[in-house]
Amino acid sequence: MAIEFSAFGTRDVYLDYDFEEVTYRWDHLTKTVYVKFYGEEEHPEPVPGNNRLYTDTKLYGREITREEYEKGFPRR
Repeated sequence: MAIEFSAFGTRDVYLDYDFEEVTYRWDHLTKTVYVKFYGEEEHPEPVPGNNRLYTDTKLYGREITREEYEKGFPRR
């Protein structure tokens, strides 16, 4: 699924970047970004919005569903 950038202002957005084996969650209410590497739990501290890996994910990754994010990758 392509990334719909207008969604960042209206809802939570979940992203996957399989090249780096990482997923991100954008919380639109608090305007914070959380990272979750494949096979790990979500890191408790938010990452900066200008983080290089997050920027690469927005450019080259894809949007995923909340369920996919919560289940984690790689898909089992």
